[in-house]
Amino acid sequence: MAKDNVKERVNWPVTILLVIGLITIVFPLYMAVVIAFKDPSEMTNDIAGILSLPSHWSLDNFIEAIQVTDFFNSFLNSLIITVVAVVASILIHSLAAYAIGRNMDRSRVYKASYYFIIAGMYVPFAILMMPLVKQTAVMHLDNMVGVMILYIVFYMPMNMMLYTGYLRNIPIALEEAARMDGASTWSTYWKVIFPLMKPMHATVAVITGLAVWNDVMTPLVIMGGQGVNTLPLAQMNFQTAFSTNYNLAFASYLLAMLPMIVFYIVAQKQIIGGVTNGAVK
Repeated sequence: MAKDNVKERVNWPVTILLVIGLITIVFPLYMAVVIAFKDPSEMTNDIAGILSLPSHWSLDNFIEAIQVTDFFNSFLNSLIITVVAVVASILIHSLAAYAIGRNMDRSRVYKASYYFIIAGMYVPFAILMMPLVKQTAVMHLDNMVGVMILYIVFYMPMNMMLYTGYLRNIPIALEEAARMDGASTWSTYWKVIFPLMKPMHATVAVITGLAVWNDVMTPLVIMGGQGVNTLPLAQMNFQTAFSTNYNLAFASYLLAMLPMIVFYIVAQKQIIGGVTNGAVK
């Protein structure tokens, strides 16, 4: 039997687009890393001076950036807010999605509740900003606790949609089997359904964590003037004061970006699984 030699064809338009996309991501990162490790005396106005590697790789810019931005206090505030918002979102949003998602096909009330919550994705923050500032001040929530509560509310529509879509891939027969064994609805959820949603938990954690970690507006308008900085707020103040010191600025940006990069690398396998399996049929 003669073997057919199948020649694979390269899809050049797609390949070129991928290369261009890769360059647009890698090039800014390369500049950030190179400039952050350079001595200010090595910075010149020509392109070659900016793109060239440092003659001496030094951590002095990072050390100074840590001191100037009060990095550890700002980092701790951002970490507390992000961890609480992510954990609370996973627990509350997954439970709400389970209650609504399993009943929306047979109840108009649950279906209306689902669409009402999802509609929150289309409300711009600019419309909510002034009422939220007033309400949080009146309720004495113009602090880190208030910011955490707002984040849990803000990201509920997106997370609800993700969890509800993922639940459609989990057979109801598993819940019926658990109930036949005497498990309550509460036990069925925590012992059967919640562990099965681990890929989506990772996806929600990364999406919510990145959004909370990088957000500037919510802490700015809610905690403005309180003297409590998150990393994005510290970066904003730092950029205003040291806008011409690019070496120091890029070093501080890398410090702020590093925790999320590590988190994404650790959870990337679960994220891909969650996105793939969470598609709504």
